[in-house]
Amino acid sequence: MTEPRAMSLRFPDPEQRATIAAAAKAAGVSMQEYILSAAYERATAVEATFLDHFKASVSRSHEAFAAEAGSDEADGLRSTRHDREQGEQDHAA
Repeated sequence: MTEPRAMSLRFPDPEQRATIAAAAKAAGVSMQEYILSAAYERATAVEATFLDHFKASVSRSHEAFAAEAGSDEADGLRSTRHDREQGEQDHAA
């Protein structure tokens, strides 16, 4: 198995490199680890924001369909969807 290679850390701006190096040193980690951790934190923050907005959208859609269909019809649609999903699960088994 080959050894993992280090990340190539090239910065066109020397001040940017110095700032990141100082932040990594203050955190007690390597520059590579600092950059990867920051990238991971940013990605998970973006994911959390996306999921929050998605859940809000689903909620608005559900409310709109329920209001349009009326509560009795909405309950019937939920029951039909549940029956269909149950059939798919039974078929998969």
